[in-house]
Amino acid sequence: MSCDPVELRAALQSIPWFQDIAPNHFEELCGIACLRQVEAGEEIFREGDKEDFLYIVLEGRVAVDIYVPGRGRMRIFTAEPMDIVGWSSVTPVVRQRTASARVVLPGRLICLDAQKLRMVCDEDHDLGYVVMRRLANVVASRLLVTRLQLLDMFAHPTGEARHE
Repeated sequence: MSCDPVELRAALQSIPWFQDIAPNHFEELCGIACLRQVEAGEEIFREGDKEDFLYIVLEGRVAVDIYVPGRGRMRIFTAEPMDIVGWSSVTPVVRQRTASARVVLPGRLICLDAQKLRMVCDEDHDLGYVVMRRLANVVASRLLVTRLQLLDMFAHPTGEARHE
């Protein structure tokens, strides 16, 4: 992982999420973030692992999958640049990964230390509100996608469901 401040600032400033936050909040987030180069096939985390980082895809593509009894591993989402992976690490109750993530196309990720991010959000409620509001949008959109996938799976119970 690289924590070069100049490179990290440029990467964070390229994300719409961070362009409209207060300068002091931006500095706080810079202090708990690093950049990570990833290669195709690299596992970022596994379902059930203890949480560690919230990831933002800068470049490349990351597959998120879950284990479904009787069906094996099923992809539930493919993260593209500017997508967030590992949001469960920031939630107040869940302390383990709810899915697995593996790199499909090589690239770079921003890694935000989940424990420090929770602490920063608890200490500064203005920042916490912004972060949690944005994460709620991510969770809501993933819930919608998952719901549509479940409807598709139930419509094709023999395992003939379409896979992306």
